[in-house]
Amino acid sequence: MTTALENPRLMTQRIEDVRRRAQRIVQDANVLLEGHFDFGNGYHGRVYLNPHMLFARPATIWQLAQDLLDILPYDLTAQVQAVVGPATGGALLAHTLAGLLDGRRSLDHPPCLFAPVDFDAEQGLRLRSTYRGVLAGKQVLVADDVRNTGKTLEHCVELVRKAGGDVLATVQI
Repeated sequence: MTTALENPRLMTQRIEDVRRRAQRIVQDANVLLEGHFDFGNGYHGRVYLNPHMLFARPATIWQLAQDLLDILPYDLTAQVQAVVGPATGGALLAHTLAGLLDGRRSLDHPPCLFAPVDFDAEQGLRLRSTYRGVLAGKQVLVADDVRNTGKTLEHCVELVRKAGGDVLATVQI
């Protein structure tokens, strides 16, 4: 039997199925809003993913994280030692991904670490020294709730690299 990861056509179909399911989940949970939105950073859009509704419904973020892991290559997820996400929205997703990764591994596998990137009014996005220390030498997955311009993920990747971590990939809902 051929799995989706072994067959590109099946994988493409799996990704589309996950995308449709995720869209249904976020619409049903009032997370995905449609209209005109000013993101406050000079960008506008027709849709907005409301992270506050993700916080209000833990099962929603769990379902989306599970689906993300299902479409990531196994070889990639097997290497992840830490998951990082910005406190501006992706930290909850990153924390959930780290926990779900642990649930997929044997009990003798070292636990997956989590590190939030917080926001400081003066410094902007930053990694506290505690988290910089645990990321050194680790294989890292960076997660965020959305990717509008990619700048937040780009900055998080830079912070992980400065801390001595190796970024394997980035993911977002």
